[in-house]
Amino acid sequence: MKIISLLPWADWLALGWFIGSWVGYAWFATTWGMRRPSILATTNRYRRYWMLQTIERDPRMLDGIITQSLSESPAFFASTAILVIGGLFALLGTTDKAAELVREIPFAQPTPMLVFEAKILVLVGIFVYAFFRCTWSMRQYTFASIVIGSLPSPKAFEQGLFDRRIFAERAAALLGLAAESFNDGLRAYYFSFAALGWFFSPLAFALATTLVVGILYSREFRSDVLHVLKD
Repeated sequence: MKIISLLPWADWLALGWFIGSWVGYAWFATTWGMRRPSILATTNRYRRYWMLQTIERDPRMLDGIITQSLSESPAFFASTAILVIGGLFALLGTTDKAAELVREIPFAQPTPMLVFEAKILVLVGIFVYAFFRCTWSMRQYTFASIVIGSLPSPKAFEQGLFDRRIFAERAAALLGLAAESFNDGLRAYYFSFAALGWFFSPLAFALATTLVVGILYSREFRSDVLHVLKD
């Protein structure tokens, strides 16, 4: 409860702006992505095309290799999150030296030690969230691999024993969910950079948060990659 009285109102406003921007942008990206193509929605269309091609192939070794390759990115960021969390907990043991280093920066705002530790714990929470989303993405890619591996042979589809569209839609949906979970984890990494601004001042925190939202929007809805994929 002491942290509530120690934290100035400007910091509370900046923290509220940070949380609201993160949650609000996640909602906006999902909702707006249904009206206007986003990177995730567009690549989901290609995942569906991919699975429609997969059901025509035999053997499907190439598809298994691609799925395994896709799972490596969330695995990397999950392991990196663990390392970052360990480093942040180690930093909690030397907060006096870290706080002194920050105070030497000309535009940094001096903060009590308890507040400095609270800011570190906020960063820990961000990377814990990133870890859970990335590991869940890894598991979803595993589920997708199982579904791809269980696909009937092209001959069975031709004979009408199975509905090829149902299998393709199911596998593509799993791949899309895995990509969405990884996107959430990667977004947490972006917002962790915004949280670093809080160590300098509430204004830097708010400005960094706004900048991160702008970068995320430009990459998800206005990037050159999206322009190429839409054509």
